[in-house]
Amino acid sequence: MPVKAILAFLLLLIAGVSPLFADEIPSTNQEGTIFTLWPLIDYRSSPREGYSNLSILGPLFKFQWRGEERDLAVRPFFYNTSNSREETSKTSYLYPIASSEKSRDTETAQILKLYQDNNYRKGEEGKQRDRMLFPFYISGKSRKYGPYTSVFPFYGDLYERFWRDEYHYVMFPLYSRTVKNGTTSRNYLYPLVSTLEGDKESGFQIWPIYGQSAKEGVYNKRFVLWPVYMEENIGLDTTNPTHVFNLFPFYTSSESPNRSSRHYMWPFFGHTVDRAKKSEEWDYFWPFLVTVRGESRNMNRYIPFYSEDRRKENLKQWYMWPLYSHEELLSASFKQERDRILYFLYSDNEETWSLDGKSRRRVALWPLFTYKRDERGMHTFAFPAPIEPIVDREGIEKVWSPLWRLYVHKWNDDDDSAVSVLWNLYWHEHRKEDLAFELFPLVSYSSERRFTNFALFKGLFRYRQDEADKSVSFFWLPFGIHWGKPVAGGAEGGQVIPRSKQ
Repeated sequence: MPVKAILAFLLLLIAGVSPLFADEIPSTNQEGTIFTLWPLIDYRSSPREGYSNLSILGPLFKFQWRGEERDLAVRPFFYNTSNSREETSKTSYLYPIASSEKSRDTETAQILKLYQDNNYRKGEEGKQRDRMLFPFYISGKSRKYGPYTSVFPFYGDLYERFWRDEYHYVMFPLYSRTVKNGTTSRNYLYPLVSTLEGDKESGFQIWPIYGQSAKEGVYNKRFVLWPVYMEENIGLDTTNPTHVFNLFPFYTSSESPNRSSRHYMWPFFGHTVDRAKKSEEWDYFWPFLVTVRGESRNMNRYIPFYSEDRRKENLKQWYMWPLYSHEELLSASFKQERDRILYFLYSDNEETWSLDGKSRRRVALWPLFTYKRDERGMHTFAFPAPIEPIVDREGIEKVWSPLWRLYVHKWNDDDDSAVSVLWNLYWHEHRKEDLAFELFPLVSYSSERRFTNFALFKGLFRYRQDEADKSVSFFWLPFGIHWGKPVAGGAEGGQVIPRSKQ
């Protein structure tokens, strides 16, 4: 069959109906188009809202436009979201394996966070770039120290990375040097031998045999046969200097003006008094039997039977751990309650912003369903849910979830609703007085304002009705039998004339 003939046949199936089934339910009384040829094509548009969506082969291919926003997807391999007005673009590849982002000032790309390529445009400084294939290759530029390169384990210089000001190494672990806040550490056969030097600071260690370090007026530390014997005096330049002594596991202690802690035959017995927080803690075979009493915290923990940790603004409870848990967070502007059974098997989480009068809720039962209510009052129920109760991420929701969702129901507080079964093999939409549904290819129906359209087998039999005209057509023909009020050309009820609206 010629291509033009195929296209002409497909166009005959297009019908004007209510707005489409989408990520949210659009407002009513908006003319739109729905064209379905399940499972090959599903096209839906709402011109007044600047919305259109084309799905091919169910959830596999997606092309969606909403104003300046565009989503393109080849699930699960590729998903791109872009905004032409803000000049932003975000793409995931086999989420969460790889992703890239682009904006006016930055371009980034990553693979499992091990490979990263970042480009920044910083005004007069121009374009800066850093790259990493962790741990083998890292390069970039520091504002303070300039460019740097690391080729692990052979040679490397790194600046302002990984919580240090400087890293230098040659044939790691043979030799390395780090600098932080003016203190230099040199390591030989890391972590066995090291030295420490700085302003009024020095130290060395032959781990785990012996080590010592000190900074005048700030701290002094020493260990012998780590972790058996350790002694420290820290915070000497503060109002809360602390003395720590460990003869592990027989006896450990920590003493300061604000806090005193003792443990005997750890973890069998411990006692802590926190004078700053005005609390007292008793440990018996930590962490299983623990009690805390204080002004801002009270806890009773008898794992696995029962645990209650009550603080000023939150509460955590366990019953027959890990069978059931309950959590509460309460402040002047925010409230959260969460109940869980076997961690992620069942979860019910509700959040409320009292000042804004907004709330949202999420209920999940693995692997059966998820239910969500967002701040706008939009409800979503989806079945099944093999991953969502365990990993609640936007990337899972966009890239993976549509592949296995056999049933989706969305509705709002105005009783507008949309249902999709088997990727729109059956779909149903209801918005105030407008109604549309289809069970492909058997039956389709739409009623919008004063227009009604009913079809069997996509037009084998079709009935249409508007304010003044009724028509019946057969065998997908572009003309039918009309009756009712006279129409253009003098045609009256009972005459066969071409249909003007498809």
